Amino acid sequence: MTPLDFPSWAGGFASQFHRLRTTTGSLLHQCEALFSPWIPCHLLAQQEQKEHSRNRRWNLRLVFWAFLWQVAQAGTSCREAIRQAQSLGRLRGQKIPPDQNSPYCQSRGHLPLECLQQIHDDLVREAQPVVAQKDLWCGQAVTGIDAATVTLEDTPENQAAFPQQSVQKEGCGFPILRLAVLFQLATGLISAWITGTWRTHEIVLFQQLWESLRVGDVLLGDRGFSGWAVLAQCVARGIHGVFRVHGARKIDFRKGQRLSRDQRLVHWHKPRLCPAYLTAQQWAEWTTVLELRLVRCRITVPGFRTRQVILVTTLLDPVQYTAAALESLYLRRWEMELTLRHLKTTLQMEHLSGKNPDNVERELRMHLLMHNLVRRLMLESARRAGVSLSRISFAGALAVARRYGEALLQARTQRQRAELIDDLYRVLAMDLVPERPGRREPRAVKRRPKPYPRLMCHRSKFKEIPHQNRYWAGRPCRKRFALLANCHSGSIPFFPPT
Repeated sequence: MTPLDFPSWAGGFASQFHRLRTTTGSLLHQCEALFSPWIPCHLLAQQEQKEHSRNRRWNLRLVFWAFLWQVAQAGTSCREAIRQAQSLGRLRGQKIPPDQNSPYCQSRGHLPLECLQQIHDDLVREAQPVVAQKDLWCGQAVTGIDAATVTLEDTPENQAAFPQQSVQKEGCGFPILRLAVLFQLATGLISAWITGTWRTHEIVLFQQLWESLRVGDVLLGDRGFSGWAVLAQCVARGIHGVFRVHGARKIDFRKGQRLSRDQRLVHWHKPRLCPAYLTAQQWAEWTTVLELRLVRCRITVPGFRTRQVILVTTLLDPVQYTAAALESLYLRRWEMELTLRHLKTTLQMEHLSGKNPDNVERELRMHLLMHNLVRRLMLESARRAGVSLSRISFAGALAVARRYGEALLQARTQRQRAELIDDLYRVLAMDLVPERPGRREPRAVKRRPKPYPRLMCHRSKFKEIPHQNRYWAGRPCRKRFALLANCHSGSIPFFPPT
């Protein structure tokens, strides 16, 4: 059969046949066009039972990609995510989701947590073979540990699960969630995390993350993790620990076996009291004495005062793991702080909008997944161009992912998509962060906040203070109102002449 046998619809048949031959399948969303190589399709397939078992307009696949796009836009409302899905549906001739927010929000609240966990685990596992030997530290994989807090919506469900600080009055604070994460230094991915209340110490949360570490890994942490119990757990599990010595522990370099001027082999004895987060059986199984190495590092930055940092490590070989290597490794711990800043500031995870703990968990997982997907783009770009992963900007990679995702969805052939992907990696490798060794980044803000009073009691009892400017000139009580404004704003007011 040839097109000449059916002259009336030969053109339409040829165009449809060409479209089927040159496309790889229907794509629902621009995020799917960019990140689908690292997320298997079967994980987002229609469920056999329970939620997402029926093929609705807001199916599991569309809800997942719309939610991920919403997280990537940093602060975008559910309404905008719905409009994005509607516009793409009309453009590609697919089913149009409804206009109301409720169906999307309900479908978002039914995302299976097991599916999200499997997607995260597969992404972290897939990135391991990409790591080159030069990305390892002394041939070892390094995992950083750190913690942060985020605030939640002030609802009774969130307050019951993650209560606010006890010093705050009812209705004046927000529920606080403490998050402890494990960060892979070679790939930049967050491999595991655990959540708890703000009262829970980060060491207590860390006890649930030991199974995520492998034998032979190097655990890097700040001085909060340098206690005897954590070091004993590292030795018992075959994990190497590198921590900064806590300020409360007195260090005397005149004691211990001398390895060099700034290195000592010391023995730390088991404390008499067992920590509350450990069982008596665990405490009794560990040895009573730990042989550790103390390394004194002098951090010299031109233009600043020389700082002295004392590290404690279970790596006892001073030849294979030199003091200079340990110093450079601890300086890279700042990358963990930058990772938390990318999560809380760039992706705006500092405040989660979920109304209940289940939705908070889903929103948190989607933020961490979006961070890892962007990091995966950066890792692939660094591998192709042969540049350092730390030189690629996270915020720049997120912006590139947004724009190229739109272009990939409009590409009509597989060749166009491949060219766009190659160009994406080229742009990421060219837009490098400048080399700024020893750069000082103080935790301070330049822009002043608005001089509005603080809400220190319940809204129903709050008495609003009139604007203080009307009391400044020509009023006997101007000093009292100026002093009150100074207490609220934290700045020194200007008194105009009378």
